[in-house]
Amino acid sequence: MATLPYFILSPNAILSIVGLIRGPDKTVPTPPTDWRDAKVDVIIPARNEESNIAFCLNSLLTQTLKPRRIVLVDDNSSDRTVELASDFGKANGMEVTIVRREQAAGKTPTLKSAARESDCDVEFILDADTILETPTYISRTVEELYKAVGIACACGNVLSLSRGDRKRRLNDPAVKAFQDRHPDVELLSKKNIYVRMQMALTTMYRDCLYMFLQRFVYRGQMTFFGSIMHPVGCAVAYKREYIKDLFNKYEPILGDNLTNSEDIFLGFALVNNGYRNIQLQDVLCRSQDPAINRLPHQFYLWSSAFLQSCYYFNGLVSSPFRAIKRWRHNQAFIKSAAGKAIMEKRKIKEPYREPFGDKYTEEYGRPMGWAILMSAVEKVCFPTALLILIILQKWEALVVTALAETALSLAILTWVSSAGTRIRYLLTGILVTPVRYSALLFDYITILRFAGDVWMRKDTRWRK
Repeated sequence: MATLPYFILSPNAILSIVGLIRGPDKTVPTPPTDWRDAKVDVIIPARNEESNIAFCLNSLLTQTLKPRRIVLVDDNSSDRTVELASDFGKANGMEVTIVRREQAAGKTPTLKSAARESDCDVEFILDADTILETPTYISRTVEELYKAVGIACACGNVLSLSRGDRKRRLNDPAVKAFQDRHPDVELLSKKNIYVRMQMALTTMYRDCLYMFLQRFVYRGQMTFFGSIMHPVGCAVAYKREYIKDLFNKYEPILGDNLTNSEDIFLGFALVNNGYRNIQLQDVLCRSQDPAINRLPHQFYLWSSAFLQSCYYFNGLVSSPFRAIKRWRHNQAFIKSAAGKAIMEKRKIKEPYREPFGDKYTEEYGRPMGWAILMSAVEKVCFPTALLILIILQKWEALVVTALAETALSLAILTWVSSAGTRIRYLLTGILVTPVRYSALLFDYITILRFAGDVWMRKDTRWRK
């Protein structure tokens, strides 16, 4: 997640509401290729994941679409990740190809090498601490990829992988047999109650954040623009050729320093080229979250990567200022003889169709730029406004703002959650409100640090 939402009638909230009211593009897609013919490889980046890898691989056993290859890229682990992955694969008739690195390099080189060295059509990236909850997760994301030429990646909804989720999966036959063979592997954390409480608090906070973002903000963006800003990176299907082209373009410029989160950079880069990042509401995965004391670092990674991507793709950020120019250009093309001829001959149709190429973005911008600019405004202005109220000691205004914002956020959170979970999400939302507001402090520090990198130190060598 790149941005922490501040909900009181924020620009992005308004965009999402408008999108949901207006409805989606009614164009019926005519896919040129059958998605069932796609060659799908699953790539699992892993580093010290011996307590998670069995759950991750077990979730692949239940998928309705079986990948052609499963490749685990071990980033110089110091534990038994490789040994345990190989054992799980052999015990369950699952061939797991192991790629070992002698030095840790991070996730970006994994995506890059997979895109360049494989001949697959779809590169499905699955983090080793993530499980695919829905059996049709891979098939649905691949199917969505092939609905349109302009779709570059697809992901499902993400929720936190809690201790309870892990405990329920201990009874899965493959996991149970794995535990019998390796009783020394700690599949269920035995850490003290204090650490477990920290993990539980993080899970509650992240679940509320995920629910609000995915069921409201991202859902509205999908309806309005046919895309979200970037995929949720723990379980994503990419069209390999598109990712390969991006790495060939940006590696000579940036190397592997694709901001503090490669998923956010790639999402921005795809939108910048006229492609779409799809999020499906009907499939779900779960990913492990850090303890609460590690959240500040996670806040920094999310927010800094978003700001850094805005810096690199400023043509997207400034898109709203060229909206009229873009509209006039598109209308002139549609009415022209050449435009009419193309529309009449076009057999492959897709909703939200845009011209491809970053030159078009620089000249005319992209509709998705509205969401990106609104997110940037929201990220900078809301914490700044609260800071000004504190400095001026406007306590009454500060309290009223916080209470109104909290009430609205809880109302929306309750509305977007499913019928059987609304009371739980309401109570959880109240409980984690202090955590959400504490994130403002770290967000503001990130903004100042980013400003220092760009304008004072002139150091943009960003990397996780």
